[in-house]
Amino acid sequence: MSPNPLTEHKQLFEAILAEQRKVIVGQEHLVRRLLLGLLCGGHLLIEGVPGLAKTLAVKTLADTIDATFHRIQCTPDLLPADLIGTQVYDAREATFRLHLGPVFTDLLLVDEINRAPAKVQSALLEAMQERQVSIGGETHPLGPLFMVLATQNPIEHDGTYPLPEAQIDRFMLKVLVTYPSPWEENRVVRDHLAPQEPTVERVARPEALLAARAALSQVLIEEPLLDYIVRLVSATRQPEEFGLPDLKPLIAYGASPRASVYLALTARAAALLDGRDYVLPDDIKELAFDVMRHRVILTYEAEAERITSDDILSRLLSSVAVP
Repeated sequence: MSPNPLTEHKQLFEAILAEQRKVIVGQEHLVRRLLLGLLCGGHLLIEGVPGLAKTLAVKTLADTIDATFHRIQCTPDLLPADLIGTQVYDAREATFRLHLGPVFTDLLLVDEINRAPAKVQSALLEAMQERQVSIGGETHPLGPLFMVLATQNPIEHDGTYPLPEAQIDRFMLKVLVTYPSPWEENRVVRDHLAPQEPTVERVARPEALLAARAALSQVLIEEPLLDYIVRLVSATRQPEEFGLPDLKPLIAYGASPRASVYLALTARAAALLDGRDYVLPDDIKELAFDVMRHRVILTYEAEAERITSDDILSRLLSSVAVP
């Protein structure tokens, strides 16, 4: 009797998560979202104050799946060549030699992305959307596992450049990382005081992740659930049609159709992580915030009243009927 592919994929995911938990204390939401993004081939925008293990979580995931990993620290004087590479003149050969930048990797951590100037963000946008970069008039493709994980510090704005909406929309998920609980922080301190830091083993190969990504097409999402997704996203644009006219003055722009696509795709991935070949409404509701919080643009009125996009989405989720 042949093994069930869904069972094999679930066992693979459980092994990856178990290895990450050796190093990452708590942060279950972040760890699971990293794996979801990898499954879907999407990029993540991670927001949280310094010291919450954002970089460590990404590095640990790369070690666990035997993937290449590069990190770039964004600064206002960063140049596109620092990210994608450039052509270097070789005087001995009298030719230009291609020098590839850190973008040529599987997992690219872009620290404090909002400190990168516009030209760097434009170069990154091509890599994220087209999965290729242009150097010296030539196009160079990126690997099939390529994934951008960008971080933002929500409390510091000096020397930053707000990301353009076109680039923000390219991120599949925006994940908010919060402080650990007292118990989790106690364990973090104990781990740092231990004589030997915990290490992870390579329990998967990139090929296994690509096979799991291909299996997403086997996960069934019923027509009523697709309709539910579209209605949720539409409610961000016309809340008055869903019995919430008071939200209309608070929303400048609703979520784009890319939100509907990503919500369906990530819901499939969430089902696959749990070993199911079908999507549940709870999968959609669980991911709605991460998929749409950066796509709902608020008005000045909402900002003045300190209303967040999560507040808007909470109202919508409680009002749009679940099939």
